[in-house]
Amino acid sequence: MATQFCEMPKSIVPYHGVVTLFGYGIQVRVDRGHLLVEDGIGAERKQSRFPRVGHGLRRLVVIGSEGMVSLAALRWLADQDASFVMLDRDGSVLATTGPVRPSDAKLRRAQALAHSSGVALRIARELIGQKLAGQEQVARNKLLDTATADTIARFRAELPAADRIAAIRLIESQAAAAYWSASRTLPINFPRKDLRRV
Repeated sequence: MATQFCEMPKSIVPYHGVVTLFGYGIQVRVDRGHLLVEDGIGAERKQSRFPRVGHGLRRLVVIGSEGMVSLAALRWLADQDASFVMLDRDGSVLATTGPVRPSDAKLRRAQALAHSSGVALRIARELIGQKLAGQEQVARNKLLDTATADTIARFRAELPAADRIAAIRLIESQAAAAYWSASRTLPINFPRKDLRRV
C-alpha cells in the first residue's frame, strides 16, 4: 500500500508589517494567545502563527468575503495596535479597524490650512517630483528608452514653476502618458504554473 504525504502549507510572512490574505476559506482566529491566519485557493494553502511579541505585524488585509474572522482575532489586533482591513474583490472597502490615538490639534489645523498656506503645493511638487524621477530612471535604465526618459525629465523640470495643484496634475498626467507608452510593446510574462489559467 502506497503512503501519501501531504505537503505542509506555506508560511505567511509580513512584508513591511503588512499581511495580505486572499482566496477562499480564509481564517483569522486566536489560539493560545497567538493569532492564526490561513488563506489560499484549493490545495494551495498558506498559514502562519503570530505570537504577541516580535510578530512585526502592523496591518492585516483580507481580500474577499469567503472565510471567518473571529472577534478574539479583532481584539488581538487592537491590543497589538495593528489595523484590519477587509476589501471586496473589486477593491471596495467592506470593513476597517485601527488603533485609536488622541487627536493632534496642531496637526489637524495645519492639514486644514495646507491649501491656503501653500504647504499643499510644496508637498505636491515634492511627491510628484520624486515619482517622475523614479519613472525617468526606469525608462532610462530598465526600458533603455532615452527619448522617453528625456521627455519625463523635461516635464519634471516644469514642476518648480507650477503654481496650482491643477498644473501639477497636468504635468503628472503628461509624464505618465509618455512613461506608459514606453512599455506598451513589452511582453507580459506569467509564471509557468499560471499559464493554463491565463
